[in-house]
Amino acid sequence: MEDKEKDIEVLTPSEIVKRLSRYVIGQDEAKRAVAIAIRNRWRRLRADEGIRKEIIPNNIIMIGPTGVGKTEIARRLSQLVGAPFVKVEATKYTEVGYVGRDVEQIIRDLMEVSVSMVRKEMLSRVKKKAEKKVYDKLLELLFPQVKDSEEETRSRLFEMLHDGKFDDREVEIEVEKVDMPPLFGVMGNIGDMEGLDFQLPEQLQNLLPKSKKLVKMTVKDAKKYLMERESESFIDKEKVKEIAREKAEQNGVVFIDELDKIASKGELSGPDVSRSGVQRDLLPVVEGTTVSTKYGHVKTDHILFIAAGAFQGVSPSDLIPELQGRFPIRVELSSLGAEEFRKILLEPENSLVKQYQALVKSEGVLLHFTRGAIDKIAEYAYMANEKVEDIGARRLHTIMARVLDELLYSLPGKDIEKVTIDAKYVERHLKDYFVDEDLTRYIL
Repeated sequence: MEDKEKDIEVLTPSEIVKRLSRYVIGQDEAKRAVAIAIRNRWRRLRADEGIRKEIIPNNIIMIGPTGVGKTEIARRLSQLVGAPFVKVEATKYTEVGYVGRDVEQIIRDLMEVSVSMVRKEMLSRVKKKAEKKVYDKLLELLFPQVKDSEEETRSRLFEMLHDGKFDDREVEIEVEKVDMPPLFGVMGNIGDMEGLDFQLPEQLQNLLPKSKKLVKMTVKDAKKYLMERESESFIDKEKVKEIAREKAEQNGVVFIDELDKIASKGELSGPDVSRSGVQRDLLPVVEGTTVSTKYGHVKTDHILFIAAGAFQGVSPSDLIPELQGRFPIRVELSSLGAEEFRKILLEPENSLVKQYQALVKSEGVLLHFTRGAIDKIAEYAYMANEKVEDIGARRLHTIMARVLDELLYSLPGKDIEKVTIDAKYVERHLKDYFVDEDLTRYIL
């Protein structure tokens, strides 16, 4: 985690935008806004202690049609800085007191992600120590006489075990299992427990009776089981919770999609538990409150909230005024044109062209796209979005699947080593789908 902190120090706003541009084409205004927000966090943590608590994050609303990069910007940003990140949909929640999930579950989910991140980081640190204990135990099970062997022999056997030479052999491992009382078994089968966040606390699990039994398994499976058990023994679980809570509170990023779906123009009467009710419940979480989780209390004062929505039938001003005020930064993302589609196909590190080339290469075939083919695919994607529903860059998935359908079906082929996709190839496979003005029969 210290290395990650050093990396964050060099991530100036311009560097953040540069790195985001490896995956998201265009939308510079949105990338600038999130870059500044992330850098301001780093600045706040180094500000004088007297003022530090008063500096709150400038939450952001991204406004734009689907498929233009809103989610991708937030997701890549969190990966870039190693921050706990959750993406939620505002429409999945209901007002407290009604059947459904309440908005505080968002913070519980964020805390789960944070614990998982910290635990994974700590497990990687103790991997070498745990691996040595596991391999010593497995060598004793495989070769009981190994204790009296020379160091050179042990070292050679250790290396062979590491390389998987004994993976198919069987060993007997003592497995420990918590015996759940019948009452808990019955409770676990009642209804949908997901929204209740039902899980026994560790303290209670430790009090429950445990049984041990010898189980036969392959060395390969035994390695995995013993590594998990031994690694856990090296980790201070309370320390994990402490670091994870700090990480969630100071670095957490929550992306709330479809915020426009819970906005209303006020024409509805009666309780609106999925719209204004959710907004009222969301307000204290965004404003700063304390949420109870199974890992302890989590404060939301400095969590960065990024909301997004198309806002076609409504506008951000249709949200309740208090919630509007908690999202002071608003950026509009533009629709994508043919030129943006062309760049999306070629420039990102995870571009569709590179993905399909990797898929086809697994069959021993080289796939090449000419510049004319790329231009045609981009042109058809733009046309489809103009004539039907605008689904942004997701349209490229549909178009590429149509273009390569015949090739992917024919592979593997004995005499196929290289395939070149040119403009004529694209025309031949797409023109029939664009004859009718009503493209909805053919394109998503």
